[in-house]
Amino acid sequence: MDQIRQPRIAEIVAASLREDILSGRLNEGDSLPRQEVLFEKFRCSLPALREAMRILETEGLVSVRRGNVGGAVVHLPSATRTARMVSMVLQSRKTTLSDVSGALLHIEPVCAGLCAAREDRLDEVVPALRDVVKSQHDSLENAAEFTRLTRVFHETLVDRCGNETLKVVIGSLESIWSAHHNEVWNDASKRSTEQGADSTISGLKSMNRVALRDHEKLITAIEKGDVARATRLASSHLEATRSSTLSSTTDEFVVANLLDEAGRFNR
Repeated sequence: MDQIRQPRIAEIVAASLREDILSGRLNEGDSLPRQEVLFEKFRCSLPALREAMRILETEGLVSVRRGNVGGAVVHLPSATRTARMVSMVLQSRKTTLSDVSGALLHIEPVCAGLCAAREDRLDEVVPALRDVVKSQHDSLENAAEFTRLTRVFHETLVDRCGNETLKVVIGSLESIWSAHHNEVWNDASKRSTEQGADSTISGLKSMNRVALRDHEKLITAIEKGDVARATRLASSHLEATRSSTLSSTTDEFVVANLLDEAGRFNR
């Protein structure tokens, strides 16, 4: 018989601390116990403890500070951190932006329908979406800010759907698509400004107004609890924005580093 592999001490220590984090005994921003306390608790060597910290750091559950103010700070798992790993997997598979946006086209409208179906939508969904739309109204003359808020609207829609599994899965894809979407339209706006292309700038503003109207219609459907209409409006809006974004970029594949550049992966 194959010999059963025994877990190393470092893995046992890491598993215990991981359970403390995932179970909520340790929260975001908490510091792990001091080194001497961990020695006493686990009766392990310094190398084993350091390896356990490396395991947790690789998983994104802690960040280790070196020097006089050393120690390990806890980080809870999140959709944005998950997005970092998902984006690397997608890049390694040479996944296209069309593929990512196609996935969102099929599943994000489900979140819109779930938002409309929530009994507490008037308290938990509609106000959050209206706040984003108000900020969009105020940013119509600022292309970069409006673009960022457009993605915030979609991310808020997913975040308020009420289904934790969808929030993690779709939230990861939203983070990836948002980073690329913002890059595309920020570049287009910058080029237009530098070249003095008034017609292009005017076209972008016109598209922004259409997107804003779509968002307002979607909020109204959610507010009324009209699941079918909310789902349909989300689908048609996503199809339009997907087509315009893909037609405006020459970048075909997912690039994981864009999440870092967009500030979406922060410990």
